[in-house]
Amino acid sequence: MSVLHLLGTAGEGGAETYFVDLVAALARADVAQAAAIRANPVREARLKAAGIPTKVLRFGGPLDILTRPAAAGFATLHKARVLLAWMNRAARHSPRGPWARIGRLGGYYNLKYYKGFDHLVANTEDIAEWVVGQGWPAGRVTCIPNFAAAPADAAPVDRASLDTPADVPLLLSMGRLHENKAHDVTLQALARTPGAWLWIAGVGPLEAQLKSLAEALGVASRVRFLGWRTDPSALYRTADVCVFPSRYEPLGNVVIQAWAHGLPIVAAESQGPKALIRDGADGLLAPVDDVDALTTAIGRLLADARLRARLAKAGAQRVEAEFSEAAVVAQWRALFADYGAG
Repeated sequence: MSVLHLLGTAGEGGAETYFVDLVAALARADVAQAAAIRANPVREARLKAAGIPTKVLRFGGPLDILTRPAAAGFATLHKARVLLAWMNRAARHSPRGPWARIGRLGGYYNLKYYKGFDHLVANTEDIAEWVVGQGWPAGRVTCIPNFAAAPADAAPVDRASLDTPADVPLLLSMGRLHENKAHDVTLQALARTPGAWLWIAGVGPLEAQLKSLAEALGVASRVRFLGWRTDPSALYRTADVCVFPSRYEPLGNVVIQAWAHGLPIVAAESQGPKALIRDGADGLLAPVDDVDALTTAIGRLLADARLRARLAKAGAQRVEAEFSEAAVVAQWRALFADYGAG
């Protein structure tokens, strides 16, 4: 009796990366699974490596009448007891059948796509409370956070390979090149932090605009736009400080990933990071869009090795207690068991 995951997005992003991470973690815990996804060669290869039976479906728009029956056939083939829909497009194409349908929410999604679902899982308490506030029965909403893990075999990146001096203070920003992620604020803070360098890992529509801004600010020589990376652990292990100034961030997976890798973090006070970080205890917070405050926080961390070490240690303890793979997988297994799967 298995779980069928459905993921209808084709691009790369935090949710898509975590999708594979969770499926692989559940596989390590001997949960029987299969996956129906939109075409993505990298994701397909990772699922194959994890031993997950995978079917590529179209997951198209309103005129796509083939995905839902194909998903139903795949679910029947694998004797699914639970269909887990990741985000709205997957929910829209989740077929009814002799299985429970669970929606996994990583944001404040339009709940019309989940009408008739048996259960919703939010990855923050705030999202879970918001779902209940929209009229969803509280007994059918569960908060299960993302987990974070630092692979033991992930070595730091050779800075020289990215044309970066070995001895400079190195900042790391992770996330799509989108307005919500506020990479423009990071670049402005960099301009006020002489000597520091910045790696930005991500792809998105603002790449040309951000590169132009770096030129205008006079920091282009100290910035490396890395594009989409498949080695985030290596990046976390190379940097000195993680900078995460998102204007809008329901969760902030970057926060718990930085903690897991022992990297001190400064973030903006958007929803997710503000709920996660205990300012001054396991990270530093700055108001959203406040370049001066972000610059000051970065400066504090770069100037104080003891502060960096203290925050990193506290973050690692948070991961162990709340966001470890074992703790999160146990919560998913318990939920699946309630619906006869797992």
